[in-house]
Amino acid sequence: MAKDYYEILGVTKTASLDEIKKAYRKLALEYHPDRNKTKEGEEKFKEVTKAFEVLGNEEKRKTYDQFGHAAFEQGAAGGGQGPFGGAGDPFGGQGGQYGPFSYSYSSSGGAGDFGGFADPFDIFEQFFGGGSPFGGQQRQRRTTYSLTISFDEAVHGTEKQVTINKKSETLKIPAGVDSGNRMRFGDYDVLINVADDSRFKREGYDIVSDQNLTFPEAALGGEFEIDTIDGKLTIRIPAGTQPGTLIRLSGRGVQHVRGSGKGDHYVRVKVNIPKKLSGKQKKLLEEFQAEEGNKGWF
Repeated sequence: MAKDYYEILGVTKTASLDEIKKAYRKLALEYHPDRNKTKEGEEKFKEVTKAFEVLGNEEKRKTYDQFGHAAFEQGAAGGGQGPFGGAGDPFGGQGGQYGPFSYSYSSSGGAGDFGGFADPFDIFEQFFGGGSPFGGQQRQRRTTYSLTISFDEAVHGTEKQVTINKKSETLKIPAGVDSGNRMRFGDYDVLINVADDSRFKREGYDIVSDQNLTFPEAALGGEFEIDTIDGKLTIRIPAGTQPGTLIRLSGRGVQHVRGSGKGDHYVRVKVNIPKKLSGKQKKLLEEFQAEEGNKGWF
């Protein structure tokens, strides 16, 4: 039975893309054949790279979560092995051989991305610094600039006026970009960095935010105004909502960079328990507890 990709990378099924990238970088450094020349290291390197090629891509990850390894076996509909699987590149890119590893890549910025990296060359340049590790394969490197944008600019798109080589240019950044995305402009690339936002946490194209409620509010329910990436929204929280409950707002997440559709917004309920009570509050709670027959609040 094929080993679970999440288990291979040592992450949970709810891990964020950043956590998956971090786990892959660590394992790739540990088992890369330039550092680990054992047979076990060679097999482990191929294993973790194949796992990352799937879990580092949002659409492939969704397919894997639904159908498992079968969707990526050679000949499977819509699948095809990953770029290190030796079955050819499903993205119409190029391929070659590096020692025992076959690989392929697409330099067009198309669907075959590696979790925010343009292709395997970019991954290994960031790991090891310097030229391509893929045998004699060489290509002309493009100049890369970094650009930091705000969270709001990333989810809605923006235009940035920059000066490169003493020439003023306007860069159009599409809605939905995220940290680590590399964009091609003319004869250079721009690596995107997105600043954090205190209100929202982004997980792929989904947004997660916290809604703090008092104990009475959670028990009684009601209508509450929340922040979304598109402004204020009033939602109804049912009576008896438990701490940690996630309320899904379909289609309220981030616009997909390629194609149509949006992610979802998840509101995570947090219940604030007061550290100090007035005499009246304490008495009311004691009466409540007595009525509940000492069952507790939750």
